[in-house]
Amino acid sequence: MLARINTAAMVGLDARMVEVEVDISPGLPGTLIVGLPDAAVKEARDRVRAAVRNSGCSFPMRRITVNLAPADLKKIGPTYDLPIAIGILASSGQINIDSSSALFLGELSLDGSVRHLNGILPMAAMAREKGIASVYVPAEDAGEAALIEGIQVYPVIALGQLVSHFRGEQDIQPYSGKVCWEDSCQSGQQDDLSLVKGQEHAKRALEVAAAGGHNVLMVGPPGSGKTMLARALANILPVLSLTEAIEVTKIYSVSGLTSRDAPLINRRPFRAPHYSTSHAGLVGGGRLPHPGEISLSHRGVLFLDEFPEFNHMALESLRQPLEDRVITISRAEGSLTFPANFILVAAMNPCPCGYYGDAVRECKCSSTVVTRYQKRISGPLMDRIDIYLDIPRIDYDKLTDDRQSELSKNVRQRVQAARQIQLERFRGSALTDNADMTALEIRQHCKVDPPAQSLLKTAMKQIHFTARAFHRTLKLARTVADLDGSPIIRTNHLAEALQYRQRNINQ
Repeated sequence: MLARINTAAMVGLDARMVEVEVDISPGLPGTLIVGLPDAAVKEARDRVRAAVRNSGCSFPMRRITVNLAPADLKKIGPTYDLPIAIGILASSGQINIDSSSALFLGELSLDGSVRHLNGILPMAAMAREKGIASVYVPAEDAGEAALIEGIQVYPVIALGQLVSHFRGEQDIQPYSGKVCWEDSCQSGQQDDLSLVKGQEHAKRALEVAAAGGHNVLMVGPPGSGKTMLARALANILPVLSLTEAIEVTKIYSVSGLTSRDAPLINRRPFRAPHYSTSHAGLVGGGRLPHPGEISLSHRGVLFLDEFPEFNHMALESLRQPLEDRVITISRAEGSLTFPANFILVAAMNPCPCGYYGDAVRECKCSSTVVTRYQKRISGPLMDRIDIYLDIPRIDYDKLTDDRQSELSKNVRQRVQAARQIQLERFRGSALTDNADMTALEIRQHCKVDPPAQSLLKTAMKQIHFTARAFHRTLKLARTVADLDGSPIIRTNHLAEALQYRQRNINQ
């Protein structure tokens, strides 16, 4: 008897439908799994045999052939344990199910219990797209699968429980938990902008960066507050929409980083990898490509402290995501593209000792050492940064000032209003903020009044902007104008944008 069971395979961040065909025929007892299985899938035959027997069912002592279709898709991981077990039980007549409208996902323990899987969310999303009504998942992953509307999620604790369900002995009730999505779920962040003493110019620049999705480079001596400012930026970004939250959660689900108690990522990601992080750790990759830090920062902030200390190849690979908002990883077996739409916040000291140009401590580095240190960041990469900030030492009076600074929630309201203007501006397109504009959108939406045009022409001659820097300046000025509620870019908007474009390191 032939049985067909639906399951799923992960390819990057996308799930693909896989049909598990199980045939039991006369012959020497044995289980053969075909369809490009890896070692973990081949070992499923031993796990499934023990799980079936320990669940009170009989394992057929006949020839069992398991085909994982399509045969040209590499099958990886323990996802197929539960569907193979269900297929064997259905093929041997021990249960009777209509599997055409059901999807089965889960790794089996030897005692028959069903273990957690990574990537449940994209698999459940794929099931809805394919018109599958019921998804059977490990009980601890049911909350994550239930984030996808339009399907019934059945939490499975053990194989024996699922067998009883199909035999009509004890029904498994669909998961009925609710998704926490009120604004109250987004509160509780400790890195409030009001905690940063002084640095008012930097706070304003971060507001502009948050409003338009612009990249930032901060240069200053140790202890001047660069890390606090970077963490505060994530706290003034607009609240994630539900669509964006699902998008981010898919990445974290595939990476195994979702919480089982609160599976939905409802806060903007803030990732701060150490400069010793490998190229694959930052960009993504490996033998089986997986998301790196830049994809885990999607819709949030990627903070690179000690910017020049990062691996040169890793830094140069940031060029594609900073322009295209995706990262493509190519291997011999194929290419995968991961989303990477983040705000880059980089921080660095002006020199190896950290005190070049400091008003209090003397720099001990020679001019050659300073230049070599600053040149570790290439010109093309620097050209992709919108805002350059000098973060000076904070003096005693500012550190001890008891006056209340502006709270992050107040700044976030202005940022949200500017983002709403941009959403209306780009309605009907894939763009969400000013930083994503191409030359075509810049021509359409960055209207400059005559006095501002004269200022821009003068600046172009004096600063020697590249074409990319010219367009980034206009996008930055458009964001400043949005914060001001102005439909056109005026002289004061352009002047502020040009101020942020003044590089404070030698290039």
